[in-house]
Amino acid sequence: MGAIYAPKEDLMILVVGSANLDFVVRASHIPSPGETVMGHGFQTFPGGKGANQAVACARAGGAKTHMLAAMGADAFAPPIEASLREAQVALHVVRVPEQATGTAFICVSDEGENAITVAPGANNALEPHHLPPLQGFSHLLLQLETPLPTVTACARAARAQGVSVVLNAAPAQVLPQELLALVDILVVNEGELASVSGHNGSIAQCLERIAVPTVVVTLGHRGCCARHHGEFLVQKAFEITPVDTTAAGDTFCGTLVAALSQGADLSQSLRLASAAGALACTRPGAQSSIPQAAEVASLLAMAAPTSDTERAALRQFCGLA
Repeated sequence: MGAIYAPKEDLMILVVGSANLDFVVRASHIPSPGETVMGHGFQTFPGGKGANQAVACARAGGAKTHMLAAMGADAFAPPIEASLREAQVALHVVRVPEQATGTAFICVSDEGENAITVAPGANNALEPHHLPPLQGFSHLLLQLETPLPTVTACARAARAQGVSVVLNAAPAQVLPQELLALVDILVVNEGELASVSGHNGSIAQCLERIAVPTVVVTLGHRGCCARHHGEFLVQKAFEITPVDTTAAGDTFCGTLVAALSQGADLSQSLRLASAAGALACTRPGAQSSIPQAAEVASLLAMAAPTSDTERAALRQFCGLA
């Protein structure tokens, strides 16, 4: 697979989350409320935060990736399942005939930004008892496009069995302390960071207010910042020309967990995840944009090292100067 680390094939990653079919319209800009915009392209892509992250985990190489997802018995499910299997994700599908498979309606601007509306459908039928046995799994990766009680129950089961719990707190919402207490690594963007921390101060101040051992915040074109057991780390973004930012955050999350599962330290894992997320922005679609490990390795080999000036500027932006 071209992974930078030595694979530990006896370990596995479990992703529990959403699986959607994305309906994507490209337009000059994202419409404002009440505005109609004429699009100039339409495609469908397999997506959903959970499924995207599972594909990213699998393509990063190393640990075998499994995914638990709920889907309907309609025509929207097969393309998603085919995409996951093509990425060599081991599927645990909960079939919900009375519900439509989840869908997302995405407008992508010519600048690569997007606006997304999700219809959860069968994703809302995922329940705690659907969780498979956790023996052999090193990490459980969760998001918030499935019911919060299910997310919490899965995190509790993983914690009880010594499995590291990683939560991507997206879409943004206030999280109960009961769930946060079960999380080992929390991944958020700037908006989600404000929601979870309940604070509008600097990145560093918000990170300090979250009682999770490791918190990572993605900062778009700037890069990312992490607080790990009281120590702060920053990683500058890789320079690319964006085509479509859909699934960039999911690619970051999946690659991060894959790297950590293989024994990479947090600094190296952030660099790998940032490179993978950057490459995902250079292609259209969700799972179709997620790079292979060899592509990430190639970008890392060509990238110039971050200068002290660039690192200092990012630390200042985060309130760490």
